[in-house]
Amino acid sequence: MNASAGTEEIQFKSFSGYLALLVALVALVAIPVLITRASIDEYGQKNVPVLAVIGCVVLFIVMVKGMYMLQPNQSALLMLFGSYRGTDYSTGLRWANPFFNKMKVSVRLRNFNSEKLKVNDKRGNPIEIAAAVVWRIKDTARALLDIDNVSAYVPIQAESALRHLANEYSYDAHEDDDSKLTLRGGGDEIVLKLKKELQERFEKAGLHVEDARLTHLAYAPEIAGAMLRRQQAEAVIAARKQIVHGAVSMVEMALQSLTDRGVVQLDDERRAAMVSNLLVVLCAESEAQPVINAGTLYG
Repeated sequence: MNASAGTEEIQFKSFSGYLALLVALVALVAIPVLITRASIDEYGQKNVPVLAVIGCVVLFIVMVKGMYMLQPNQSALLMLFGSYRGTDYSTGLRWANPFFNKMKVSVRLRNFNSEKLKVNDKRGNPIEIAAAVVWRIKDTARALLDIDNVSAYVPIQAESALRHLANEYSYDAHEDDDSKLTLRGGGDEIVLKLKKELQERFEKAGLHVEDARLTHLAYAPEIAGAMLRRQQAEAVIAARKQIVHGAVSMVEMALQSLTDRGVVQLDDERRAAMVSNLLVVLCAESEAQPVINAGTLYG
């Protein structure tokens, strides 16, 4: 056992409880049989085999006291006068030393849903974040002997890991931010980092993280409106860039096609006028109104 690494779990092999139950029943039946079939001495008194009766009583008590039952995904941590002797994972009716103190431990999956935490992201923006953690006890010795209360340990460590994750990454990407990974757009990568952070903290308590997911992620109410307007502005700018890029490509293609086919010969001034008109038509949010020119540009 390494003190620095914590208590290590020891596998304990118990005996079949059905055999112990059979021995207990035989001992129980033997008690009245020994009493009723006791021999009668010359004075007319029964010679009851006291030692045999006492032995059967003790044997019955020992067998019954040592029996216990384990459900699937349940274990029993066995202690002998304060000394850890091992953990039994055998299901069904089992028997072990009657002097063992048997503490039953569930190793089934458990859920923890954190409250909405208000923290600052990497850029200092206040955000709200919450997560759901699926965990179970992996090392019963550490969970019960090294940690005072597992049920209280999990929420505190889970919220600490969630705060640390939120402080390491920005809520959303910005032009002046070199980090490509964000809480909002990180997806599975953020989930893996959260799971790894939780496992490092839970390892000391003999716990295993099966899954971890963000259940809530949003800007804090005091800046939510401003950040929404910023996101809308960034979306509009991105859309405008795409529209302008497409319009310039279309104008270039139109002018090149007119020149190649010899439809019209344009000097610099007419080319500039056509480019201006085409860009207005392609980039405008409303439909363009056609104007028929009956004269000439040089009249």
